[in-house]
Amino acid sequence: MMKKIILTLVFLSPLFYMVYGLQSAIDPIKYIYIHTGTTTIILLIMTLCISPLKKIKNLMKYRRFVGLFTFFYGFLHFLNFFVLDAELSTAFVLKQTLDKPFIYLGMASFFILFLMSITSAKKLFKKLNSWHKFVYLALIMVTIHASMAQKVLSKTEYFYILIALILIGYRLYYMGKEKLRIQRLEKNIRIKYSLSYR
Repeated sequence: MMKKIILTLVFLSPLFYMVYGLQSAIDPIKYIYIHTGTTTIILLIMTLCISPLKKIKNLMKYRRFVGLFTFFYGFLHFLNFFVLDAELSTAFVLKQTLDKPFIYLGMASFFILFLMSITSAKKLFKKLNSWHKFVYLALIMVTIHASMAQKVLSKTEYFYILIALILIGYRLYYMGKEKLRIQRLEKNIRIKYSLSYR
């Protein structure tokens, strides 16, 4: 219990820092976009790094916890767009989403994060586990979204792209390895089955 309280405070620290710096921000809306967007990407990467690193340090029990905070900051990012930038105008949101591809990508990735959050409960996760593979698509779209929003690629964007490629490459490698393992298992079963009838 104490660990979760400490972790909650740690993951809320970017929000506290953002609120503290907001009073001196020249452009508050842009300031919120940058901080909530950056935190969302970092937490999304952290969430996806937990599985590959479990052999070194098993933190699987915290994956849902980190994932929910990823959605939380993504939701704050969306609220900044809808409430402060669009001033609750759905017409403005629709126009911007259709006119600007990076906003469309942001919206699509936010929708995926929303689905991931509501299906992360144990009962739903067992039924809809395969849906959670779409989080890698969200990572791709979020990375492109952040890169297009900045207009000029900085070292930070290149870092996000590199990490995204590594994580997606690992996932594809793991899926291929798992598929090969199942094929070998099925082959062995067929051989044993055919031998038993000789």
